[in-house]
Amino acid sequence: MSRKGIAGVAAWLAFAALTVLVVVGHGAPLAPDRGLHAWSLAHRPSSAAAVARGLTDTGTGVVPYALVVLAGVVAGRTRRQRGTAVLLALGCLVLGQVVRYGVMALVGRARPPRADWQALASGWSYPSGHTTTSALTAGLLIAALYLRSPRGRGVLMALAACWAVAVGLTRVFLGVHWFTDVVGGWLFAVGWLGVCGAVAARRLPGRPGPGAPGPGSAGPSDVAEGPLERDATEHPRRRGGVRPA
Repeated sequence: MSRKGIAGVAAWLAFAALTVLVVVGHGAPLAPDRGLHAWSLAHRPSSAAAVARGLTDTGTGVVPYALVVLAGVVAGRTRRQRGTAVLLALGCLVLGQVVRYGVMALVGRARPPRADWQALASGWSYPSGHTTTSALTAGLLIAALYLRSPRGRGVLMALAACWAVAVGLTRVFLGVHWFTDVVGGWLFAVGWLGVCGAVAARRLPGRPGPGAPGPGSAGPSDVAEGPLERDATEHPRRRGGVRPA
């Protein structure tokens, strides 16, 4: 099994274990939940809350879907491949949302007290929707950038990852989620991306290997069939000279 496959399986196992803890505890906040929630309430000036609301809003709605379409465009080489990649990326996000909603309804965990909220929220708490959506989106962007290896991809991949992490943390900072809701969203996203990656591997070309020819490099058909002149044995008759008597 590849490292990506191992990471996906590990994420699902960790998600399952965390879900069991939440269900067994009847949705009650765990120790990290209570500590970080209390810290957020004590360190939440209005200016910081406004910035957090602006950032958290990018984790849902139009922004993630636009970024997922962009990821599909980047992933494909030809027009047909780009269309396929866009459909696969959108399918990954949409189906991931459907599965998350199912888990959320089954667990039925209550959110923190409404009096502590600094943003609008609806539905059950576990796993966090904004967190899952932004993590799935970031994962698809990172996969597309890794697949095509554009210049400066490391910085872009880091920005995508930091954005997803920041969106998740704003949910705790704004008091609308417990920290374990956010962790659950991250774990679910990693596991779901592993599933989608296995499906996409059958539809999209893989990343070129170290020995693969790059753009502008000579392929097998470009190699001269005969030896180069400098490697040929010099013969007087081939060079037009007269053989000595």
